[in-house]
This record gives sequence, structure tokens and C-alpha cells, in this order.
Amino acid sequence: MSSLAPAVFLDRDGTLIEEAGYLDSLDRIALIPSAVDALRVLARAGFRLVVVTNQSGIALGLFDEAFVRRTHDALDARLQAGGARIDGWYFCPHHPAGQVPELTMTCACRKPGPALPRQAAADLGLDLSRSWMIGDRWGDVQLASSAAMAGGLLVRTGYGRSAEARPTSGVTAACIADDLMDAAGWILRQPQ
Repeated sequence: MSSLAPAVFLDRDGTLIEEAGYLDSLDRIALIPSAVDALRVLARAGFRLVVVTNQSGIALGLFDEAFVRRTHDALDARLQAGGARIDGWYFCPHHPAGQVPELTMTCACRKPGPALPRQAAADLGLDLSRSWMIGDRWGDVQLASSAAMAGGLLVRTGYGRSAEARPTSGVTAACIADDLMDAAGWILRQPQ
């Protein structure tokens, strides 16, 4: 048995918090109902919890990296107040058509590229082969495959319902769940 821990990787917007377009104000943060409970259940089962999120608004000049970090600090405080936690926050600031020259690029950290989960695995001692990805877009599901995870789950929150209605060729979800709690329940029923 590996000494590395399994993890559940989570998309942020539309999966953990309500989709708000380009989130540019802390007062627009709203947790998805039952998200805190889902995180507690997964942590109790021994999963490390990691958020991986594309934040192209940085490259587009809509907000800066400091704002994204403040957002994650605010989310940490809300989650901790509910007895939950995130073990690591990772974000991609790039966009191929950005407005900030040094962030305008095609990169390996923009989902579905595998750089963010690989960095988290190195930082936190994670076993990607026993880890799962949960998100509301097919790119999140595809990330599970590109990072050699056990599988990717699509949730119907955020953009998930519209994604479910328009499958991406060659991308298959291990599970399509109503929300983060439903996804957590499915993961917990899988053999470890």
C-alpha cells in the first residue's frame, strides 16, 4: 500500500461555490448547499482535499492574483467555521487570449492540463492513481484522465447541467452527480 494519500480534487466555481461568472468581489461568494458537509465526509474517509481552478480573469486583467488568494482565504474561513477544510488551493492565472502579456499563453496548468494536480501531488504527498476529480465542466472530467487519476465526476451544479446535455467526444465521467455531496457519496462507495 502506498504511503501517499488519496485526494479529491475539486473545481471551485460551480462545484464548491455558486457559479458567478468572473468572481471579482468577495461579497459574491456563496457556497453550494451541502458543500461543507461533503468536504467533512470526504476528509473523515481519509481523502486530502485540493481545489484546482482556472482563473483566467487574471490574464484578462479583471482581477489580480492577490484577489484570488483573498478569495481562497475567505473560503477557508467559511469552511473552517463549518468544520471543513481544503488542504491546498492551486490556480492557473493564464489564458491564451489574455490582456496581461506575461500571462497570455498556452500552458500545462490550465485545466485539463495536468500541471496543477501534479504540483499538488508533489507538495502534499498525494497518490494521483487513487484520487478523483469533481467539476462542473468536461474539462474537469478530462483533467482526471490527463493527470492519471482514478476518474473524473461531473456535477450538475454550475455549468454541469448544460455540460451533461452536450457531451464532449472522448471524455467519459465515472459518475454524473447532482452535487458535491452526491459525488462524495459515490466516491465513498468505490473500492479503495
